[in-house]
Amino acid sequence: MILHLYIARRFLRALGIVTAVFVAILLPIDMAEQLRTIGPDQGLGPVAELALLNLPGALYEMIPLFVLLATLLLFLGLARTSELVVIRASGRSALRAAASPVLVAFLFGALAVAVLNPIVATTEAQVDLRTARYLGAEERTVSVTSEGLWLRQGTPTEQTVIRAGATNSDGTHLFDASFFQFDAEGRIVTRLTARQALLVDGAWELSGARRWPLAGAGNPEAAVEAFETLTLPSTLTREQIRDSFGKPETVPIYELPGFIAQLNQAGFAGLQHRVWLQSELSSPLMLAAMVLIGAVFTMRHTRFGKTGVMVLAAILLGFGVFFIRSFAQVLGETGQLPVALVAWTPPVAAILMAVGLLLHTEDG
Repeated sequence: MILHLYIARRFLRALGIVTAVFVAILLPIDMAEQLRTIGPDQGLGPVAELALLNLPGALYEMIPLFVLLATLLLFLGLARTSELVVIRASGRSALRAAASPVLVAFLFGALAVAVLNPIVATTEAQVDLRTARYLGAEERTVSVTSEGLWLRQGTPTEQTVIRAGATNSDGTHLFDASFFQFDAEGRIVTRLTARQALLVDGAWELSGARRWPLAGAGNPEAAVEAFETLTLPSTLTREQIRDSFGKPETVPIYELPGFIAQLNQAGFAGLQHRVWLQSELSSPLMLAAMVLIGAVFTMRHTRFGKTGVMVLAAILLGFGVFFIRSFAQVLGETGQLPVALVAWTPPVAAILMAVGLLLHTEDG
């Protein structure tokens, strides 16, 4: 137990060193990127604010790399001081020696999902909100609530708020839709309802529409107009609707199941958010896999040589696993593979592969 605690402390110290180094590297780079994004006219304060808000998300995304590098740092240090030889001479197998950093990485992954994920979701949302504010852009185009789907379109002279009871998978075909038109002063001028509304290039095509003039009308119900079909100009595009749902990273993991349910109720598949949820839940296994991958190539004495080659091989294999996981997520988001398969198979396969290599190289 004492030996396991010692190795675990060394691993946590290595993880802290790696994280501190990357913070020192990423923060100035992100400040330069934010300066390019919002321009120098905003001053250094907003630039530093956006960089600090963006830092947790950047670090969170790179946690698997931090764990892999910390593992390499740990076992190379143990090998250089011959402590690894003493551990092996005491009768402990390679798997037992790697058990404590694997457990620490797994628990760290669970803690990151439970605590860091909501923090990152908040900071990511604030980055999007404040960047849009500094650039003078619209903050949000689409919102999904229990009442249905809400959209917003407009020009400098008018704004239109749209509510739909249901929609298709990409938000271009609305059912039970209502359109509320406002002038430049924010006064409502017209209300329209339609059984269906289809988004085409530059317009909504309404079916079974009714229009109420509300500006200056004493009795809007008496002036209502009915249309079998009606064309309403629109500034929205399919890409804007899709992108306006925001990144899944901006939704805390505790709220993600409810948000996915609202998406499904509104008619959206929510594949991107479902894949993200399952990937987050499988993150502890991915971190454990990164520790095992690092251990495979560095649990050897330095007198055997080729240390640089082994470190490079570990890093390449770790990046390969991360790439396969990202590629599988893309396939899951497009509906080509089941969500559970793309989220859980890469880390489980990586663990089995690393354990097999470790048993082969260390225990014959």
